[in-house]
Amino acid sequence: MSENSEAGTTGPAFTHLDARGQVRMVDVTAKQPTVRSATAEGFVACSPHVVAALRDGTVPKGDALALARIAGIAAAKRTPELLPLAHVIGVHGAVVDVAVEDEGVRITATVSTADRTGVEMEAFTAVSVSALNIVDMVKALDKGTTIRDIRLLAKEGGKSGSWRRG
Repeated sequence: MSENSEAGTTGPAFTHLDARGQVRMVDVTAKQPTVRSATAEGFVACSPHVVAALRDGTVPKGDALALARIAGIAAAKRTPELLPLAHVIGVHGAVVDVAVEDEGVRITATVSTADRTGVEMEAFTAVSVSALNIVDMVKALDKGTTIRDIRLLAKEGGKSGSWRRG
């Protein structure tokens, strides 16, 4: 175990706690901006009749897939409003892909920046909000639609370098 110099306790260093144990935002002012990206994915499990409606464009509320893409991009840019300790960073690129599969919709979001901290939370937020929008668009067709398996697939850049899910 390492010494936590901020909190004065033995154990792992908690970067989001100050000397009094209060939650704080980490100061990244001194860090140099670097190019970073993150990709996350999630799945919206849908019944066969919902999948059919998504494929043939007959969802009563309209184009659920287009809305999911746009909502995900907008969400990536608003992540610090939803996650209090997330830094306000420049989202310089955001791509949200939605693909209808036999059992639902796979959502993949890649977010990129040239900033002082990563964009993993922005990618997660993009996928999550995209999934919520699909559920909202199809809930009249099937209340059992389920969001599942939201996870990080890859990240690039920053102090920890590259990481890919195995």
